[in-house]
Amino acid sequence: MTQTFSQIYIHLVFAVKLRNFRISPSFSDHLEKYITGIVKNKGAKLMAIKAMPDHMHIFISIYPDTSISGLVRDIKACSSGYIKKTFHYSLFSWQTGYGAFSYSKSQSKEVIKYILSQEEFHRHRSFREEYTKILMDFGVDYDEKRLFTWISEDEMSSLMNRYHQ
Repeated sequence: MTQTFSQIYIHLVFAVKLRNFRISPSFSDHLEKYITGIVKNKGAKLMAIKAMPDHMHIFISIYPDTSISGLVRDIKACSSGYIKKTFHYSLFSWQTGYGAFSYSKSQSKEVIKYILSQEEFHRHRSFREEYTKILMDFGVDYDEKRLFTWISEDEMSSLMNRYHQ
């Protein structure tokens, strides 16, 4: 019997529901480790992960039969429950929707570097600028009204200053 071989790399991006809560540096490592466990338990391989105050980047390798929407649903549901229970943030939730972008193996090192350097990246660009650029780079048609709810530049600047202290 012939085996199935695949190499599928997906960059996931999703956002915190705004004005209810932010991912703080005090527990971002815990959240990243928890999500790593979810990804592993669902049969995917984690390549890189980074929690920012208002959004999350995850780069994974998946099998062809993996449902991306199911995996994201499980990551969001389980991680929000974990945050509520462990850190007592009852108002925490993720915004609806997500981005899923495919890359080749030859691009994987650059994607990993990009995700792991998010703190530096966001000293110069907002999440909104980042996400709409990704959509444009991938040729994704989108309606601005149907994207994430964004925070203002002043709010983000304040968050990033606290994040880097």
